[in-house]
Amino acid sequence: MKAAVLHQFGSMPRYEDFPDPVAGDGEVVVEVKAVAVENVDKAVAAGTHFATSQFLPRLPAIVGFDGIGALPDGTLVGFARPRPPYGALAERTVVAMTNTIPAIVGIDPAVAVVLSSGITGFAIKTAAGFLPGETVLIQGATGVAGRLAIQVARILGAGRIIATGRDEAALLEVSDLGADTVINTTVSDDELVRTFQDEAGDGYDVVLDFLWGRPTELLLKALVPNRLGSSKAVRLVQAGESAGVTLSLAADSVRTSGVEIYGVAKGLDAQTASDSYSKLVEWTLEGRLVFGIERAPLSEIETAWQRTDLKGRRLVIAP
Repeated sequence: MKAAVLHQFGSMPRYEDFPDPVAGDGEVVVEVKAVAVENVDKAVAAGTHFATSQFLPRLPAIVGFDGIGALPDGTLVGFARPRPPYGALAERTVVAMTNTIPAIVGIDPAVAVVLSSGITGFAIKTAAGFLPGETVLIQGATGVAGRLAIQVARILGAGRIIATGRDEAALLEVSDLGADTVINTTVSDDELVRTFQDEAGDGYDVVLDFLWGRPTELLLKALVPNRLGSSKAVRLVQAGESAGVTLSLAADSVRTSGVEIYGVAKGLDAQTASDSYSKLVEWTLEGRLVFGIERAPLSEIETAWQRTDLKGRRLVIAP
């Protein structure tokens, strides 16, 4: 069969022949229909992800660890955790039957593999206790998860949504998805601080942060009050680090601003994840969610793997 095979950490997977999988006890061979390529897949292939040795204990191996596929009887399922060295980016893979669930009837497999990206948007509720009517700031809203988070916040009843990003065209697109105000973070530090302050209105209630680094450092600076008095609590949920893995945190950013910082995993367990996913399925079937998808065949994996022009669209490979 054909597959995306990784021979060395830090290199790109190659489209080549690989032995067909054979199911063992409790396992099933799945004919792959759609696989989303995410940053975590690239981190595992680069050898920089903490779970690299768990997913790819030896090379060569096929990359990718979940997707949508068909069982031998034709039943469509979602699958996860293929048995190494078999991965998801192949014509076929092998998984434990317990690692499959029925796919949702009526949802395109290419959309189904992107659905889970929307779970992060529910962190405004599961981690930060969001209430309808509150103001939500989404840092890094032009990415796949950020765009879905805007839609989730709107459906959950956000009173006002502010979205940040670096690309003007992309910011116009997220306005169409439900952002009330957009902020371009490419301006000078002083201007960005002023903009955060000007757009705060009565204050930000929840911040879902996919950026960290400079933009979040400046946001925290903007939240420091300029006079004595009680500060409004701002619940910041740390969800990503696309603008930097560290920031400089001034003492008064915590001492006087009312900021509370949570990790995105706070409050997320099997039940809340399942509940969030069920809502995403419901809204997708109702046509309330918009998904940005860029499709490519498995035969083009080497070119697709290197693409940097996706701009808020998720790469989905269909063997």
